[in-house]
Amino acid sequence: MNAARSAQAVELVDANHILVDQGVLDAFGHVSVRTDDDPHRFLLARNLAPALAGPGDIQEFTLDGETEDPRPPYLERFIHAEIYRSRPDVRAVVHSHSAAVVPFSVAQVPLRPVMHMAGFLPAQTPVFEIRDTMGDASDLLIRDGRSGQALARSLGSGAVALMRGHGSVAVGPSLRVAVYRAVYTEVNARAQADAIRLGPYTCLTENEGAATVATMATQMDRAWGIWQARARARFAEPG
Repeated sequence: MNAARSAQAVELVDANHILVDQGVLDAFGHVSVRTDDDPHRFLLARNLAPALAGPGDIQEFTLDGETEDPRPPYLERFIHAEIYRSRPDVRAVVHSHSAAVVPFSVAQVPLRPVMHMAGFLPAQTPVFEIRDTMGDASDLLIRDGRSGQALARSLGSGAVALMRGHGSVAVGPSLRVAVYRAVYTEVNARAQADAIRLGPYTCLTENEGAATVATMATQMDRAWGIWQARARARFAEPG
């Protein structure tokens, strides 16, 4: 791995640890980044719990989900491969099973933006139904290019898509933005569920969402800085 990709690998490790520290990932889920010097490749940790990932655990993949690394890869690497293939604007992808989001993937209530930190969410977040592609006997995992392509179509040009009974994907034009979106998709889901219990609630308009996205684009380093410091302190090697 060259110097540029090594630097990306270090940031990707931070992303794994941040997402665990923020309660978005646990033993499962994963985050990837498109390589800076080749848009047809991406970096993703090998098949292990995200909290355990280190720079030496990062694998390099083609858009066919193939790697020369002999260690077992994540089963659902095709989520990342097919989104990168269909969305040249996407530089990073997070797949999670975050607890507050999953209910919106199975309920008849759409996930909607209710707070200014989540203005990137659409008026109604799309829900990917794997039965439409893989029938009613799958394990709900994105195990191949065909199901990955179907998920990418459901995501469309948006920032987030839910996966029925499974979780979600969040994407962004940078690793830091994708991590931010994954974190605040979970936070927004909790806030919306609380609002629903209180009664009628108000969502952001499309224009409000666009305005908040423009504002928050200037604040990514602020969020990343504190999240990185917390995660590095939590997952520091003993000694």
